[in-house]
Amino acid sequence: MLANERFHKIDKDFRNPFARDRDRIIHSGSFRKLEYKTQVFLNQEGDFFRTRLTHSLEVSQIARSITSHLGLRESLAEAIALAHDLGHTPFGHIGGDTLNECLKEDGFKNGFEHNFQSFRVVSSLEKRYKNFDGLNLTFATLEGILKHSYPYKKSFLPSWIDGAFNLDTHPSVEAMIVDRADEIAYMSHDIDDGINSGLISFEDLKESELIQEILQKVYDEDISLEEDEMFRYRFSSHFINHLVYSLLDYSREKVDVKDEIPIGFDAVLETKIKKLKKLLLNKLYQHKEIVIRMFAGKQAIKGLYSALMQEQKMLPKFYFEQLKKRHKHRVVADYIASMSDRYALSFYNEMYGKL
Repeated sequence: MLANERFHKIDKDFRNPFARDRDRIIHSGSFRKLEYKTQVFLNQEGDFFRTRLTHSLEVSQIARSITSHLGLRESLAEAIALAHDLGHTPFGHIGGDTLNECLKEDGFKNGFEHNFQSFRVVSSLEKRYKNFDGLNLTFATLEGILKHSYPYKKSFLPSWIDGAFNLDTHPSVEAMIVDRADEIAYMSHDIDDGINSGLISFEDLKESELIQEILQKVYDEDISLEEDEMFRYRFSSHFINHLVYSLLDYSREKVDVKDEIPIGFDAVLETKIKKLKKLLLNKLYQHKEIVIRMFAGKQAIKGLYSALMQEQKMLPKFYFEQLKKRHKHRVVADYIASMSDRYALSFYNEMYGKL
């Protein structure tokens, strides 16, 4: 039998349901837009810096490694990881916070929340089928997208969601793994990007006991700080490996136990991680150069929201038609959240002049 004849005999989808979810997410327009959405540094500041797309890929890689080792559903973790940031606005967290403020000021108490928006993207806003909205994902993937980040109980989401997803319960273990993989990925690459940008140095981060431990591993390889790119690469590699192996050591015996949160780190390492996050907040995320750029993004979100609320005819056809079945505040928020950084800035500048 010829190879092409064997192929034509496959009359069923050869993928498991979660692999099918993953493929639908990867081929969505919202996933492609992540390439031009800010992680910490704006996309136009350089080709090296991470974006929401590269971040999502790094989270997926870490989550797959962990789930594979623990004998869990690797494709489920991969699908959740690749979709977990689809609902993010332009300009990182400040964009989402600003859109949240705009909606609440207009009386929408639930405001804007990026996990719920990611859920809306895959269940409503992506249109790939004639007779229904969304990507037709499995329940487990949808729940993982909605509830993956700690705290896992989401009481602040719209009440109608609770009937389907029981917001008082935890998600799957795979979703919890994505949450910790997200944490490992962003700490690692934010340090790498921050040092590459010149905004912080390893000297700035030596206040962290965890950083000191990882630096020693690099020094043990006889690599010096003068070997900048190699040093940063080896640091990131040791950082990720240390946290992944520590998570596996802590979680391996807990996965099959009816433990509320079986995925995590021991108490000592959790404390070190919290201190490192605080240090990154003070040294990097609140650095003057980052604050200036994020403030500009905040003004852009406010300006776009105000303009579109006054004149909905500026909405693209898809979103304008959504006004027939959804409140205009939600439609405007959906449209702004879908924008890339560069499109949001371009649209803002077209209306108000260069920001």
